[in-house]
Amino acid sequence: MYKIYERNATRKKKHRRLRFRLTGTSERPRLNVFRSNSQMYAQIIDDTAGKTMVSASTLEKDIQEEIKGLNKKEAAKVVGKLVAKRAAEMGINKVVFDRGGYIYHGRVAALAEGAREGGLEF
Repeated sequence: MYKIYERNATRKKKHRRLRFRLTGTSERPRLNVFRSNSQMYAQIIDDTAGKTMVSASTLEKDIQEEIKGLNKKEAAKVVGKLVAKRAAEMGINKVVFDRGGYIYHGRVAALAEGAREGGLEF
């Protein structure tokens, strides 16, 4: 008998394994990525304080005009640049990248590339 695996359950399992190794501190917070079918979200989190310092997503009104007409990969890159810009305003320049159990490919890689272009180091 074949066992049918649910994709999201497998991703969450991978993310749980990753989180044993990755923790965000106040000096080097964690850049977390969440990818839905149509949207992209990024958060910079300080795990020691248990607080989100910076966040950005494709749903925000300030970038809606900028991402209009772009494909999902290009929109993810814009979100990466936005989160990097907001982090720089808070004095954050080094982070730990948490891919959230997703494969480092496509939109996740594009967001990371945009964050690096924006000035974040990881």
